[in-house]
Amino acid sequence: MLAAHYAGNRTMTVGEAEPAPPGPGQVQIAVAYNGICGTDLHILSGHMDARVDVPAIIGHEMSGTVAALGEGVEGWAVGDPVTVMPLAWDGTCPACLAGNRHICQNLDFVGIDSPGALQGRWNVDANLLVRLPGTLSLQHAALVEPTAVAVHDVRRAELAPGDKAVVIGGGPIGVLIAAVARSFGAEVVVIELDDKRRERIADLGFTVLDPRDDTAVEKSTVAYVEEWTEGAGADVVFEVSGAAAAVLGAVDYAKVRGTLVVVAIHPEPRPVNLQRVFWRELRLLGARVYQREDFEKAIELLDAGDIPADALITATVPLSEIQSAFDALTAGEAMKILIDVQAGQENA
Repeated sequence: MLAAHYAGNRTMTVGEAEPAPPGPGQVQIAVAYNGICGTDLHILSGHMDARVDVPAIIGHEMSGTVAALGEGVEGWAVGDPVTVMPLAWDGTCPACLAGNRHICQNLDFVGIDSPGALQGRWNVDANLLVRLPGTLSLQHAALVEPTAVAVHDVRRAELAPGDKAVVIGGGPIGVLIAAVARSFGAEVVVIELDDKRRERIADLGFTVLDPRDDTAVEKSTVAYVEEWTEGAGADVVFEVSGAAAAVLGAVDYAKVRGTLVVVAIHPEPRPVNLQRVFWRELRLLGARVYQREDFEKAIELLDAGDIPADALITATVPLSEIQSAFDALTAGEAMKILIDVQAGQENA
């Protein structure tokens, strides 16, 4: 089979690998599609070399079908469409014992800390599988994992119907948060620097603002939000950009006792305006990964068409072109690129 490896030095390589049969309690998946996400870009940049064993098969935003069953596996059949919730927890640490297994203190994030989905056949523990409905295409199903991230972020914020939300950063996760928030009944404004992304977001029916050039609304983004909320401020602000300036200014959009949810992965500590946090009694929340119910809700939203999957998927390319896909995403030339993992496998 063919597999893609992160080889260090901003390089992805593709080569042949020998597939192993699934072990006891495991399921082998024929991986159909794998989406490249911001975490994968952090890996490519070397920011996560302390966690990733080089060379490493990465990838965790995926869809596929069951190809083989290991000893003792029940409830699954060859051909079942599936995705994977790539979190393996120990069940014994204080976080797990407190009911927060998804952020286990010894968490194995599969596809980062252990081998991932960028390979033709992938063996995973059966308890990581999530069943997909036959009505959901495998291409769209590759967006279940990032949609689950967005669902978790919105649920963590306790966003309610009629609330007003500001999303800072209009990349894939920002757009997914906006779409999930809208499906929950909230009103949403997105703040995004990139011209092309703003056009795409506007086409999806969202109000989108450029923080650098406010001629379109003839006022600053903070003034716009104040007017939009009749002077109160937003109920929830999602910081998804990962930029230091965005973190510093994010609290300016929030209402008294509003909530700031930190979604982006920040590679280094950022300044935070704690004076504003104090003055308005704001809640500052972190939101990391997801729980099983977030995956189930994500599948429901994608299957119902509430998530703009086609608008998010810029391109689908074969595994052999994975380096160019990473390069395009690093350069900001695409929203979401899917890797067709099976393309070319028959010749491997």
